[in-house]
Amino acid sequence: MAKHVAVLMGGWSAEREVSLNSGKACAAGLEKSGYRVTKVDVGRDVAEVLTKLKPDAAFNALHGKFGEDGQMQGVLELLEIPYTHSGVLSSALSMHKERARQVMAAAGVPVAEGKVVNRKQAALAHPLTPPYVLKPVSEGSSVGILIVKEDQEHPPQELTRPDWEHGELLLAEKYIAGRELTCAVVDGKPTGVIDIVAAEGWYDYHAKYAKGGSKHILPAQISESVYQFVQSSTLKAHQALGCRGVSRADFRYDDRPGGTGALVCLEVNTQPGMTETSLVPELAAHAGFAFDELVRWMVEDAGLNR
Repeated sequence: MAKHVAVLMGGWSAEREVSLNSGKACAAGLEKSGYRVTKVDVGRDVAEVLTKLKPDAAFNALHGKFGEDGQMQGVLELLEIPYTHSGVLSSALSMHKERARQVMAAAGVPVAEGKVVNRKQAALAHPLTPPYVLKPVSEGSSVGILIVKEDQEHPPQELTRPDWEHGELLLAEKYIAGRELTCAVVDGKPTGVIDIVAAEGWYDYHAKYAKGGSKHILPAQISESVYQFVQSSTLKAHQALGCRGVSRADFRYDDRPGGTGALVCLEVNTQPGMTETSLVPELAAHAGFAFDELVRWMVEDAGLNR
């Protein structure tokens, strides 16, 4: 009998729509690989739903809060259901940008200068000398990010909006100009490196998920030494944070003429997007994994890692 996989998708985070797209794509790939698949649009009754379904494994295609920060992983541990991606501690640690930065820096992974600030304080005075970036400490997909330019006299007043919904703590991080690079870990090995070129502006939510929002150059046209350093740093971050299965690390590299030459890791994504415009499927394909092979391996790896 075919193994039964519950694909967890949707949820109620700011990344719900991306998760639905990831889940649909992964469900189709798993069905193609011969699994019996049930798509679960996750609500707060998810434990009850999964108890009734009794799946052999869960493919966690949730993104953002609850799905990616250790909470859903804790539910699955209690239900004794094998699941894809990282475990409770690693998921929670990686989702918290400041805690993850501390662990990565201790492991020798370069990170940008930064500190955690209160939202209201950040609205009153620049927490760092511009240019810098303000990020909610526990969001993904560039949700809630604000870039403060060098000539910006005052902090962004969006921070004072009464409908602000990205938490009270922000990471203020020195802005690194230049390229956006990304690399993944699949089956304990780093993949190739992609140079991401946004169609316009910076690599925001639209550039990540809209068709034509960005161009992916694979392999990235950078020196061999920098290419290998990104790969080794990606693996080092994956291991330091205790990740398993698939993860993806994002970097900024200032190789502009007259630039600083800085190369820093921005974050590690323990549950990267799996849509048709997503980076990990592209990186996996470059490494020889077809999409259905990738999701099949992820499910089998979930069982092996319990």
